[in-house]
Amino acid sequence: MSRSVVITGLGAISAAGLNVADFWNSLKAGRSAIKPLSPAVENVKIRFAAQLSDYNPEKHFSAEELTLLDRYAQMAVIAAREAASDAGLEIKDNPLESAAVIVGSGCCAKHTDEDTCVQLYEKHRKRVHPLTIPKGMPSAAASMVSFHLGIKGPSFVLSSACSSGSHAIIQGMTMIQSGMVDMALVGASDAPFTFGLLKSWDALRVVSDDTCRPFCKDRSGLILGEGAGMLVIESREHAEKRGAKMYAELAGCGMTSDAGHITRPDIDGISGAMNQALKMAGIDVSELAYINAHGTGTELNDLTETRAIHQVFAGHAKNIAISSTKAIHGHALGASSALELVATTMAMANDIIPPTVNYTTPDEQCDLDYVPNTARQQRIDTALSNSFAFGGLNAVIALKKLTQ
Repeated sequence: MSRSVVITGLGAISAAGLNVADFWNSLKAGRSAIKPLSPAVENVKIRFAAQLSDYNPEKHFSAEELTLLDRYAQMAVIAAREAASDAGLEIKDNPLESAAVIVGSGCCAKHTDEDTCVQLYEKHRKRVHPLTIPKGMPSAAASMVSFHLGIKGPSFVLSSACSSGSHAIIQGMTMIQSGMVDMALVGASDAPFTFGLLKSWDALRVVSDDTCRPFCKDRSGLILGEGAGMLVIESREHAEKRGAKMYAELAGCGMTSDAGHITRPDIDGISGAMNQALKMAGIDVSELAYINAHGTGTELNDLTETRAIHQVFAGHAKNIAISSTKAIHGHALGASSALELVATTMAMANDIIPPTVNYTTPDEQCDLDYVPNTARQQRIDTALSNSFAFGGLNAVIALKKLTQ
C-alpha cells in the first residue's frame, strides 16, 4: 500500500519576497512585484518584469562558492536551505543525508551559457572560465543543493518547461510512496533574465507590455519572473516519528501530454490531469475548495483553463475559489509551479485565498470566481495547483488538509 506523503518544510525566493514569510505577505496583501525591467535592455521590447529586489548573492555564498553557482543554482540552494530549516532539519546533524533531491527548471543555467557566448563572440576571448561546464550543466542546481546540504540520496534535475516544478514534486512524491526514500527536497528554480532569453520571448509575442491580468477581458499576456520554490516532503510515518510539523497532505497528482500543438493548450489534456489528481486524492468534484490556477494572463491559456475547469467540475465550477498568483510573482517559468505549490500550501495552512490582482474588466468567457484583487478568508480543506507547459505537458497536484 502506498504511503501518505506530507509537506513539512517550505522555502521560496522570488520577486514577491526573498523568503517564505515575505512571499506570503505579498500574496495576502495582493502586492504585485511587477515593475519596469531593470536595467532596461537595448533592442528588447519587454519593459516590465518580476525581478528579485535587494538580492545580494554575497550574503549567502562565499566568493569561492559563487564561482560554481549560476544564478538559478543560487536560488535553488537558498530556497532549499530555508525549506530544510523550516522542516526542523539542522544541516549539521545531516538528517537529510539519504533524502532525494529533485529540482525542476525550464531554462537551467542560462546566465552561464550567455556569459560564455559573450566572452567568445563579443569580447573575442580565446578561453572561457575553467569551471564553465560544472557551473552551466543542466544538473547543476541538484548538485549544488546536494553539496550545500550534505545530501547523498538520489539527486537530479528534470525539465518540462512551465510544469518542471510540479513534475519534480510529483517525482519526489512517487519515490516516497514507493518506499525508495523517506524524504525528498523538491522544487524548481529559474533565472530567465538574459539578453538571449528576453529576445526569444520577444519573438514569441506573448509578453504583456504593461502587466499581467489573468482572466481579465483586457489581459494582454504574461510577465516574466524569476525565483525558486523548494519543499521538504516525507512520508507521514517518518514525519510523525520525528515530531515534525505538517502543513498538508500531498494527496494526489495528475500528468498528461496533449500530443498536439506545441504552444496551444488543449482542454482535454488539462481536464485529464485534473481528473487524475482528484481521483488519486479521493476528492469528489463537489468537494474542491480552491484552485491555484496556471493563469498566465494570455488570452488563449486563461480561456482554455476556464473551459477545462467547467468540463471537470460542471455545476460546482462556479463554487470554487480560483486565483492566479502569477500576477504577483510573475511567470517564473519552471519555478512558477513550485512557487505556486508553496503559495497553495500556505493558503491551506492559513485558510486564506490569495487574490488574482490587476483584475479589472470581467470576461464573459472567463466566468468563474477568480478572487479579484483582495484576499479572502475561507476554510480550505482541498486544493489543486495547476501547471500547463509549452509542449502540452500538464501537471496537477492535489492537497488535502491534514486530519488527526
